[in-house]
Amino acid sequence: MIIDTHTHLDDERYDDILDEVLLNASNEEVKLHIIPGADIKTLQKASDISHKYDNVYFAAGVHPYDIQDFDLDYLKSFLEDSKCVAIGECGLDYYKNPSEEEKNLQKEVFKKQIELSIERKLPLIIHIRDANADSLEILKAYKEAFGVLHCFNASPILLELSDRFYYGIGGVLTFKNAKNLVEILPKIKTDRLLIETDSPYLTPHPHRGTLNEPKYCKLVAQKMAEILNKSIEEIEELTTNNAKKLFKGLI
Repeated sequence: MIIDTHTHLDDERYDDILDEVLLNASNEEVKLHIIPGADIKTLQKASDISHKYDNVYFAAGVHPYDIQDFDLDYLKSFLEDSKCVAIGECGLDYYKNPSEEEKNLQKEVFKKQIELSIERKLPLIIHIRDANADSLEILKAYKEAFGVLHCFNASPILLELSDRFYYGIGGVLTFKNAKNLVEILPKIKTDRLLIETDSPYLTPHPHRGTLNEPKYCKLVAQKMAEILNKSIEEIEELTTNNAKKLFKGLI
């Protein structure tokens, strides 16, 4: 069995095909799914999907691109939901060259979600893009913070967090230009590895350019097995066990 620990099943591109997408995933042994919260406006939809399908869970959070709508009280209202297993995705993203003022706002909203996760003892799903140093500084300051670095970007400095954080590995691992991630993967402790797709984004090779689906977790697992010199069965077992250790509500 494989758990897709990061899949945006609430994306409108799945609206008319979600039953088929979940069946496709099940046929490839991808049995459980976590929808990360990204936008306040879609949290209710993520919750609704998780209650419609027994094998779907969700997280409540706000992505750094959507912080203009951040509402802490509204976010908290989802944390009592039985299908909510984490806080996020939250973090820092400097890809679009934000101003210092915008960076500071991202940091402020990120810290509020970290503090909430510590208060509720829920894992964080963290998004980091072109912001490794600032993210590391913040996470080192919060000694009780734990969770997963989603779509791990192969930054060696982020391995400093391996005592408290897991590393989400997705379709990027299969890309021809993923040299850094391929090289750093064996340096990550196997009890800290998770599989994700980030679907509908980052479709693995050889399907790049098409809509990503959780079923493609299998391709990630195959590539991971090849790099780590393990069987795909071993990869599936260890990443599933890791996911269940981190996300306590999964059944």
